[in-house]
Amino acid sequence: VYKRQHPDHGAVTLTADWSQRSTGIDIPASYTVQAGDYSTTLGDATNRIDHLFEPGTYRFYIYNTPEQVSISGTTATVTAASGNWDGVGAFVATSPGWLFTCAMDAVIEKDTEYELTAAMQQQVRQLTLVVEPTGGTTDRIETVEGYLSGAAATLDMNNSTHGTPSNVALTFTKITSGADAGKWSATVRLLGVAGAAQQLTAQIRFSGDSPQPVTLTSDLTTMLATFNADKTKPLALGGTVAETPTGAGFTATITDWTPIHGGPVTAD
Repeated sequence: VYKRQHPDHGAVTLTADWSQRSTGIDIPASYTVQAGDYSTTLGDATNRIDHLFEPGTYRFYIYNTPEQVSISGTTATVTAASGNWDGVGAFVATSPGWLFTCAMDAVIEKDTEYELTAAMQQQVRQLTLVVEPTGGTTDRIETVEGYLSGAAATLDMNNSTHGTPSNVALTFTKITSGADAGKWSATVRLLGVAGAAQQLTAQIRFSGDSPQPVTLTSDLTTMLATFNADKTKPLALGGTVAETPTGAGFTATITDWTPIHGGPVTAD
């Protein structure tokens, strides 16, 4: 006497839980489910998987495939991009789509129905850097442009390992209104951070090249040490540019970054 119409197999109904995501991010229209040699694409939050499973232990991988992200096996990779700074290595796209993943194990027995819930984890986080130039030439600034090193280009969804340290371009825009008017901000989306360090390198250019361009550098390693956690919370950091005279002119750095709460941060 059997309980089901599939006495030698197990059946699965899967619910994708999308509750852990940043405000303003839509639930993906479709997502992929992989288990062993089986793969399917689903759209609804809850689906009875159209496949009967042999008894055994399965590792389920559930993920969407957003723009500028590719999936191969268990590895998600951000699309490569042209860099805005020569000779510093590979760059990744500045605004990959919102990737969600889940990896979970399930033991399936024959003649049994299972209801599984996949807690989808947001794997892309928004980062905003706000810099405040100082000195008598701030009104002559035309552009602030550079890159951040140590951005993760890959994520292994099987063990949440971030890898392939790369660069991401930063193009700052002048804030013209509100409490932060006069500051410059740049926003990117990152799969995470990877490698030993995250370094901001940029160049501040002035109208008419007067004064000469100033190179801005800053070590963000400490401030981004926990960036790969709490990805549903956009992170905004602010710092004041301090110039240092050199034999060739000036260099600049930021040493005291502080989190910005309620700043110019949006998830769009």
